[in-house]
Amino acid sequence: MPTRRSALPCSFTTIFLCLSCVAVCADEPDQEQWVTLFNGRDLTGWTPKITGYKLGDNFADTFRVRDGAIAVDYQGYDQFNGRFGHLFYERSFSHYRLKLEYRFLGDQVPGGPGWAVRNSGVMFHCPDPKTMRIDQEFPVSLEAQVLGGDGQNPRTTGNVCTPGTHMHLDGELTTRHCTSAKSETFHGPQWVELEIEVHGDRLVRHKINGQTVLEYTQLELDPSDPDAKRLLDDGAPLALSAGRFALQSESHPVEFRNIRIIELAD
Repeated sequence: MPTRRSALPCSFTTIFLCLSCVAVCADEPDQEQWVTLFNGRDLTGWTPKITGYKLGDNFADTFRVRDGAIAVDYQGYDQFNGRFGHLFYERSFSHYRLKLEYRFLGDQVPGGPGWAVRNSGVMFHCPDPKTMRIDQEFPVSLEAQVLGGDGQNPRTTGNVCTPGTHMHLDGELTTRHCTSAKSETFHGPQWVELEIEVHGDRLVRHKINGQTVLEYTQLELDPSDPDAKRLLDDGAPLALSAGRFALQSESHPVEFRNIRIIELAD
């Protein structure tokens, strides 16, 4: 009898530990499953598109590699002159978790818009950049917007903006351009981790330093946007379920590093 009584709790303990392991493993994939998208040495696999320039023309080396990070740098600029840039990864994704770290440095280049101070982002579900007009400022996409604090005032990061797109928030269609997340403010040049968890057109979560700060659903093109309408006229579906992603250049120096992805089941 004593042996049977001691064996029963052990069995329950073993089952509990096994289930706990399954839950942790499902939430935190093995490091080997993460795929690194930036080699830390050069821009292999990445292509720039800067407003007013042809695809692949990296004006003034706006996007460059520095100390193992992709740096958005304006040393070759006298004025910004509306030269919004995007650095596109070479392939599309639909269901995935994307992680990277970012930080803002220095001062905004002269001529940059006021709203773009310490402002950048990751555009995702973008179409092939070959579809962009030469003077197009932003790809049709969803943007996981990242913002840096000014040293004093609160300013959320991990927000969402919707150039040429719509999404649903709390089950209702949202047509405003940007929606704020519920995050801390990060001042100065500190590194911050952004994670975007994407499930096709159904669900997106933004996480900052591991904490969920925004969640939305039902991604779709905006038929009233001229660039989105071009895609629809060319046969693109209304639901936006896959695409490229791109790192932004919006006039304030910023760096990105540790860019990695894990694809998820549908």
